[in-house]
Amino acid sequence: MQQIIKRARIIGTGSYVPDIVYSNEYLESFLETSSVWIYQTLGIKERRIARQDEATSDLAAKAGIRAINDAALGVDDIDLIIVATATPDRLAPSTATIVQDKLKAYNAVAFDLAAVCSGFLFSMSVAAQYISSGVYQNVLVIGADTFSKITDWERRDAVFFGDGAGAVVISNENDNRGFLSFRLYSDGRGKDNFTIPAGGSEKPSSHSTVDNRLHYFRMNGKAVYDTAIKVLPEAINQVLVDTGLNISDVDFMVPHQPSIGILKKTAELIGLPFGKVMTNMDRYANTSGGTIPILLDELKKSRRIKKDNIILFAAVGSGWTYGASIIKWS
Repeated sequence: MQQIIKRARIIGTGSYVPDIVYSNEYLESFLETSSVWIYQTLGIKERRIARQDEATSDLAAKAGIRAINDAALGVDDIDLIIVATATPDRLAPSTATIVQDKLKAYNAVAFDLAAVCSGFLFSMSVAAQYISSGVYQNVLVIGADTFSKITDWERRDAVFFGDGAGAVVISNENDNRGFLSFRLYSDGRGKDNFTIPAGGSEKPSSHSTVDNRLHYFRMNGKAVYDTAIKVLPEAINQVLVDTGLNISDVDFMVPHQPSIGILKKTAELIGLPFGKVMTNMDRYANTSGGTIPILLDELKKSRRIKKDNIILFAAVGSGWTYGASIIKWS
């Protein structure tokens, strides 16, 4: 379903990554992999890893307060907090309420949104619609994950992910800038291609599920690649049609960071020079919900983004979930 959003813009960004670094060379010391293969295939050189006593909410709160400060607001100005995560602190309550408490942002409504690697894009859409409808004025959207907590460090696919959090504050826009369009999609036929098999109501935690290592993520890498290079161009082309823009109008693509191969193929299929595709997976790997906001925060802080730039967001995640959005920067 097409979603045209007006009068909603990003007014602040923030991010946080843990201090611990796992390099490719470190991982090849105990996994059946090589640092060269990881970098050439995935584009990753290193990733950040949360401490044992560091939860998703800790990363999220640090990114969130930085975004609030960047927006020149106080915590009491935030009306709604949305946390996009696949690695919540607990099954209940929501990580967003834990973040709310850590920020002392008690004026805000708070809830989580679960769409894995597409979660931040989906959450921005929800926030923009709350702003557009006038229900809320300032929405804090956080993408945060600690995939190291659900990674089987005996499997080769441990190389894909890192931990991190990014955040934006979305508020009113009084002219023709801001979000121009969202297109979001889901396809549950892909539910088994990236999953955490146990820990929910389908397979409750037990000695058997722990012994069989069913609380770690399982991924069909080929299915992820094949799906991503099919659905990302479709979603991107649709938001271009929605806005009447051409791919040549795009100044930056700020995508989820699944692998360098997926991004290069997507850019080729949509006709976008790869120099316009922003990446930071070499330093952080795939931080799931954190990828887009961490990258956006880095671009904003480096002053690369200018007023009236056309920025394309795109993401694909477990489910399948996927989508794209276009914003005219203000």
